[in-house]
Amino acid sequence: MRHRKEGKTLDRKKGPREALLRSLATSIVLYEKVKTTRAKAKAIQPLVERVITAGKSGDVLARRRVNRVVYGDNAVKKVVEELGPRYKERQGGYTRITGIGFRKGDGAEMVQIELV
Repeated sequence: MRHRKEGKTLDRKKGPREALLRSLATSIVLYEKVKTTRAKAKAIQPLVERVITAGKSGDVLARRRVNRVVYGDNAVKKVVEELGPRYKERQGGYTRITGIGFRKGDGAEMVQIELV
């Protein structure tokens, strides 16, 4: 039973789900907007928020925390050196989810998740 379990499984086992979420978080950090399904966007939103919050301090510990989530040194560098200072005064709410319609093949609701 899934009583009081947090997070979405996205119909994947643990390893592929974590890889999917990490790669989506990396794409959002690098490109600042990604088109995906609503379920994936809602699953990735808290992860991206935590990454940016960790990157705001800019120290070595922040780099290590960000490195646990995103792939690649260029993404870590962007979070700590660019996104952290950009959102220094903001107390959260760094992402926005905007609906863009439905996918033609299976009718899944597509959204764009972007940094504010």
